[in-house]
Amino acid sequence: MSMPKIAFKEPASLELEPGNYWWCQCGLSANQPFCDGSHKTTDILPLQFEISEKKRVYLCQCKQTGNKPFCDGTHKSL
Repeated sequence: MSMPKIAFKEPASLELEPGNYWWCQCGLSANQPFCDGSHKTTDILPLQFEISEKKRVYLCQCKQTGNKPFCDGTHKSL
């Protein structure tokens, strides 16, 4: 499996509405932290996740989190 590109070394702080989202795992998307289809040049697929109620989330952009798609602070050690 390919290694993901580190998009940013900080999380994306977003207020998300209820719904399904596709989190970029490859790091190549121009629409971080969401997938824009750029993964098609890799063997890394996006991760679908669901938000059940409107809330603030912190989505990982370094792509190294152990709690995908959410930030776990791993970016601080990169």
